[in-house]
Parts: sequence; structure tokens; C-alpha cells
Amino acid sequence: MRKPTLILVATLAALAAQSSSSYRVTHTYLLGGDGSWDYVVPDPPHHRLFVARQNRVMVVDEDSGKLLGEVTGIQGAHGTAVAESTGHGFATSGNDQSVVMFDLKTFQTLGRIPAAEDADAVLFDPPSNRVFTMNGDAHSSTVIDPQTGKAILNLPLGGKPEYGVSAGDGKVYANLTDISDVVEIDAAKPAVLRRWSTAPCKQPVSMAIDTAHHRLFSGCRSGVMAISDYQSGKVVATVPIGKGVDGAGFDASTGNAFASNADGTLTVIHQDTPDQYHVAETVQTPEGSRNMGLDPTNHRIYVVSAKFGELPAGARRRPVLPGTFSLLVIERASASQ
Repeated sequence: MRKPTLILVATLAALAAQSSSSYRVTHTYLLGGDGSWDYVVPDPPHHRLFVARQNRVMVVDEDSGKLLGEVTGIQGAHGTAVAESTGHGFATSGNDQSVVMFDLKTFQTLGRIPAAEDADAVLFDPPSNRVFTMNGDAHSSTVIDPQTGKAILNLPLGGKPEYGVSAGDGKVYANLTDISDVVEIDAAKPAVLRRWSTAPCKQPVSMAIDTAHHRLFSGCRSGVMAISDYQSGKVVATVPIGKGVDGAGFDASTGNAFASNADGTLTVIHQDTPDQYHVAETVQTPEGSRNMGLDPTNHRIYVVSAKFGELPAGARRRPVLPGTFSLLVIERASASQ
């Protein structure tokens, strides 16, 4: 006779736990400046963010939203990689098929490295001590020595790469958005080792990683996140997300994965087991908040957006209103109180 009471108590406890861990926007910082934007890359040891802004990379203090400086001379800014061991940063310059190497302290340009067409995302792999670009239209990755700033080779990937991650074990993974595959790279050789389909996910773009359970999270433009076991090379689960995803993250401390979407949502996905997931909540964000950065040391999520004008006749996108570009901080309610 007491079972209904026990069930009710358990249900209320679960709801209370969910409410206490809800995510919300806690701070909004107006950064201003003209131009579109792309990847938001945290630099946890220095509590700052690298935000790509069309012809430059803005460097922003995570705690205050203050602009610390800019990396200039970029034509089509997309991604940023931080090689702390060499003191160098790397920013892709997609329009002129190059990578700008800069000083992590002064943000001054140190050199320009030839890459390939549509140099987009870029990442640093600590075990191999190499930088990998994702050259979309060239279907390749430019491998760079972060100390000398010299290109080692252009590695063909067999498809159009979007974002990628380092597994910290000598392997690098990337989404191939045009053929809906994940590609595995041996970073030391460097060479492509294998690939697998993200079906039923189509157009995988953003990527995050759970190294403890060997899982990859691919945010797909078809409206799902595909979770892969990268040891077996297969998709183990898919979860619905918002439209226009372009960013992803995984917080090992909470077991939550995230997808930031252009439709003005942040999908929060909880890992019940390494093979089972559910949508925990959907956080409302400004329209266009498709890029995100997750700082694993403070568990904050950073998204950026701006206000938009009316859609001009014949145009595909609404113009960004000058001076409205902002950084938003998203935290769990229990963590921010």
C-alpha cells in the first residue's frame, strides 16, 4: 500500500534535482564590433576565450567579458588552436587558405602558414605536439609543427571536414560533413586509420569527446546528435537537438553533453550510461547562438550572438546590426547561486 507514496517521493526528488541543476544565462557582456563570427575557443589556464570575428580573433576575459586584445590580419576567421607548450596560437584564415601563428601573450602575428582551400576548424594534439587544420573544400587537414610554424603535409581525408577533437591518446577525430562520416587520424604518422558512418545522423558538424568512456558527440544539421563509440567505430545512440547546430561540448563532471543551435536553443543531453542518453532540458538563447565553448574547469558554457536587421531582398541571411555582438555565460543554477 505504500508503493504509490514511495514512487511519488522518488519522482518529486528527481524533479527537484533536475530543477536545481537547470542551466540559465547568468551574464551577458556586450563586446560590439562589426562582422560575423565563428568558433568560440576557451583557454582555461588563462581564463580567456578566443572568438573568431571575420577578419580577426577577439581575446576575451572569461570572468569580466573584457576585451584583452585581438589577433589581426585574418581573412575569413574560423577556428583557433592553443599550443601552450610552445607559447603559440594558430588561427585559420579561410579566405586566403592560410593559418596565422601568433604569440599567446602579446597576440602579435608571428607568421603565416600555407594551408588549403576553406581552412576552417583547427586543433592542437598534445601527444604528437602537432596542429591539425580542417580544410573543408580541400577535403584535407594541414599538419603543422607548432614550434617552427612550418607545415608538415596536407593529409587527404576523403571528405569535407568540419570540427575535430584530440583524444589525448595519439588519435584525432573529425566529422566529414558531406558524406556523414567520422574519420580517425593517427596524429604521429600522420595518416587516416579508419572511418565510420554517423547514420542516421546527416551532416555532422560540431564535435565533443568523452575520453573516459571513449565516446564522440557529433552535432548534426539533420537535427540529432550522434554518439559514437570510437573504439568500436560505431554509433551507439542518437538524441534530438535544435536546428542549425554548430557547437558541441561535454562536461565530464556532470555527464552532460551540449549542442548550441542557430534557432536560439542550447540542447542539454545527459549521459545515463555510455550507450544511453536523454534530453535533460532545452535552454533558450538568442537567435544565432550556434557556436559555443565549454570551460571544463569552471563548467561554464560560453555562446555568442548579436541582433539582426531585416532580410534584404535576395539575401540568404539577415545583416548583423553593428555594435550588438555579445557574449553570454550559461551556468547551472545550483553552480551560479
